[in-house]
Amino acid sequence: MKRKVHSGRKLTESQFGFLLALPALAVFGAIILYPLLNSFAMGFTNQSLLRPGRQYVGLLNFERIFLDPNILQVFVNTFVFVACTTAFSFSMGFIWAMVLNQGLRGSELLRGITLVNWIIPGTAIGFLWMWIFNGQYGVLNALLRGLGLIQENITWLGRPGSAMAAVVIARAWQTLPWYMAFLLAGLQAVPYEQVEAARIDGASNFGVFTRIVLPNMKFIIFLILILGVIGNLQHFDIIWVMTQGGPAQATTTLAVEVYRRAFQNWELGVAAAIGVLWVLLISIFAFFYIRNLERDS
Repeated sequence: MKRKVHSGRKLTESQFGFLLALPALAVFGAIILYPLLNSFAMGFTNQSLLRPGRQYVGLLNFERIFLDPNILQVFVNTFVFVACTTAFSFSMGFIWAMVLNQGLRGSELLRGITLVNWIIPGTAIGFLWMWIFNGQYGVLNALLRGLGLIQENITWLGRPGSAMAAVVIARAWQTLPWYMAFLLAGLQAVPYEQVEAARIDGASNFGVFTRIVLPNMKFIIFLILILGVIGNLQHFDIIWVMTQGGPAQATTTLAVEVYRRAFQNWELGVAAAIGVLWVLLISIFAFFYIRNLERDS
């Protein structure tokens, strides 16, 4: 009995690889690409949760955004929050990483304890720090009164300056372990031979740090700073739990403004337009991140 011969052509390696990736591409398109494109299109419509349907309005939403007297304050708040949080958490994370890198007794236990607050949900962290900064029964006021530094309670979350400082501290406390983990890995990757050679040549600790450690860690420092900025640009939960963007919009960032426009004012079109600007801002930092990765590879 003769065997049937199939005349169909064989798949190339690239075609076979595409077929294997097709399920992942379908999921990516359904849960990431489609919502992103839909949100972008929504930014050019008057869609609202208060009425059905939507109409194309061109650049009207963007015009409303830039004519809003409060939008400049939102961008300033976002810049202050991102800059202060990134700088503070990076600095503290670097210092703590250098302490743990000394190989002291119990350093592994301290490393594990430090990572705990990274896995705590942001909402829980927000409630924790809201309790610490509470103007009536907060831990901070009780501590300062006990030390005799204040006579009356301070409403930390009720003042514009101290409210921003409070959310910065809370967010920095959350992200410090993330910086510590990456920077500690970078410190441990510094060639020990270079450090020893510098010490033999009479270099001080500061000289070893500036001439050996920092140059070897330049790449990882740049990457985690870019990722930190992107993460802080997207941050929402701690700010919303602690202040809801107040007082007087002093802590309203782009993330908070988008939430307010969409789910309090029901202006989905305007919220989507702000989201478009938000994505463009994040894309700038993502571009530098990807370009630096390609350059290193």
